[in-house]
Amino acid sequence: MTTDLDFSGVVSLPARPRAGHKGTFGTVAIIGGSSHAPPTMVGAPALCATAALRAGCGLCRIIAPHPILPAILTICPSATGVALPVDLSGALDRGHATEIMERALVGCDAVAIGPGLGVSEESAQLVVRIIQRDDTATVIDADALNAMAQIPDLFRDFRAPSVLTPHPGEFARLAAAFKVGFSPTDPDERPQAAAALARRLGCVVVLKGAGTCVSDGHRTWVCDHGHPCLATAGTGDVLTGLLASLLAQHIAGGGSHSGLYEIARVAVEAHARAGEAWAQREQASAGLLASELCDLLPSVLEPMRAHG
Repeated sequence: MTTDLDFSGVVSLPARPRAGHKGTFGTVAIIGGSSHAPPTMVGAPALCATAALRAGCGLCRIIAPHPILPAILTICPSATGVALPVDLSGALDRGHATEIMERALVGCDAVAIGPGLGVSEESAQLVVRIIQRDDTATVIDADALNAMAQIPDLFRDFRAPSVLTPHPGEFARLAAAFKVGFSPTDPDERPQAAAALARRLGCVVVLKGAGTCVSDGHRTWVCDHGHPCLATAGTGDVLTGLLASLLAQHIAGGGSHSGLYEIARVAVEAHARAGEAWAQREQASAGLLASELCDLLPSVLEPMRAHG
């Protein structure tokens, strides 16, 4: 399926075919979670998977360390799981984890890597393998970004058609590693910062924060929706799952940079509007749970779809 988006007025996604089935709407793979060093990270991949399913993908596959996979699937039972082997300390088994991950990615239409992944040599190995793949649209977030920042020569192997979703702290680490100027917190420089990193790596960058910036290095868009209630744990994981879901549904194969950029804009807009909808419903400026944000995605996305 290809993109069919109209930003001249109301954002529009293609209509969902009435005769579609779960295979029609794409499979998302989420690689994350950590069972090694405290704190154990279970919630991030579960929230990411929940968001992906609430955004309409047909199937979601969670690839996570064996000791924590049951807990993740308890939170998100609609997903399926693939267990990565670990050693006695809970660290990923370097000899087998990458091979199992590669097999688990067969048949997936989009990949999200990073939520709760932790930073280690073993997790970095997974990240390296993902960015070398050129056939699947990929969202790179959280600890996957931190792993990238620790391997400055990584850009030489960067082939994945990808969207990076850093918050300002993660962006600063990437900017230092890849020698990118501009401030990720200065409102006047944020668009230039996103564009500079996108050009450096040949990807799409979503620089999160108030006035989230989306850039493919040539075009840059700043979201004018959003709400302070989104400044809480887990909302970034929701955006990652939402974005991966839309990529799986609407990008054929790896997709073009133009397609990735357009889908990233839709995801950011929907995420921001969901935050506004929660604040209006609750008449509150704080207290949002990321799981509540997931539950608002269907109603926010529906007006963005073409019908007919």
